[in-house]
Order: sequence, then structure tokens, then C-alpha cells
Amino acid sequence: MSDVDIRKVVQEELNNIAPEADLATVNPAADLREAIDIDSMDFLNFIIAIHHRLGIDIPEIDYPKLGTLDGAFAYIAAKLGLSKTITSSSAT
Repeated sequence: MSDVDIRKVVQEELNNIAPEADLATVNPAADLREAIDIDSMDFLNFIIAIHHRLGIDIPEIDYPKLGTLDGAFAYIAAKLGLSKTITSSSAT
């Protein structure tokens, strides 16, 4: 699975939870719950969807690591054993 595939999965699952959210305008370092206005249950549903879709175990202690788009991309890449860290395309 490539970084593009991971981004697609994350975006699709977030769109399933918050279809009105425009993920293209979300700061990749912003807290997802605030940025796309989802509650704790929606965030948990996102975690569960990622688990089911990709077959990766995500322990509760790691949930905060998926709290941003950048964090979610990097966490999933690491869990899938990708050698490079995935970061946003925005420059700092």
C-alpha cells in the first residue's frame, strides 16, 4: 500500500463520518475533532473503520496519534511497515 492509498482510505473514512467536511481545507496538523466538527463517538467510529478496512490493530493508547491527518497518515504507514514517514504536502 502506498502513501496515496493510505491518504485515500483516511479521507474516504472521514468522509463517511463527516460528509459535509471539506478535507482539502483542513490543516493536516489540526485536531480532526475540531477541524471537521466530529465528536468522540465519531472519532471512535473512524478508528474502527480504519481497523476494519486495513486490518491493523489500534490500541486505545494510540488513538491520540490519529488525531490529525498527518498523525493518521504516519501512524498507519508505520503500522503497515512502510519505510518512510508520510507527511503532508504543505511546506513549513
